[in-house]
Amino acid sequence: MKKRHEILFNQLESYRSEILGVADTVSEEDAEKIPAGFNNNIRWNLGHIYLDQYLWIQAVTKEPADIPEEFKSWFDYGTSPANFTEETPSVSELKELLRTQPARIKELYGGRLEEEFPPTEMGMHTIEQVLVRTIFHEGMHLQTILDIKKCI
Repeated sequence: MKKRHEILFNQLESYRSEILGVADTVSEEDAEKIPAGFNNNIRWNLGHIYLDQYLWIQAVTKEPADIPEEFKSWFDYGTSPANFTEETPSVSELKELLRTQPARIKELYGGRLEEEFPPTEMGMHTIEQVLVRTIFHEGMHLQTILDIKKCI
């Protein structure tokens, strides 16, 4: 594996560890609260981070995502906790999915990071480019989680 790819996966694991560290300080009850001025709660943000990784990989590869179809109805852009059902993963379940996801992505796509695909609407045409975007996206949601945590 190229050095830059190792660094990319180290960054994914590092940022994911930060998110999980914050999530570990929030109770299941507090993770359900939606403070004034917010559209979603911490549970939704955790599920959205998990889903977003796979959706962007799917967008570039056009291959099936490694997620249950229901995740889109719960955690896709534009959804909210109002879409949750009894089957929606708990915070504990989401944290476990998030913990294992970087290794799973590395296993599935680590050897394909530079493979060329037709570009997405954002111009990305490799999985490597997608991971740069999704790592940035995770940072945005980490800040949202921190902001929600301050308000609850």
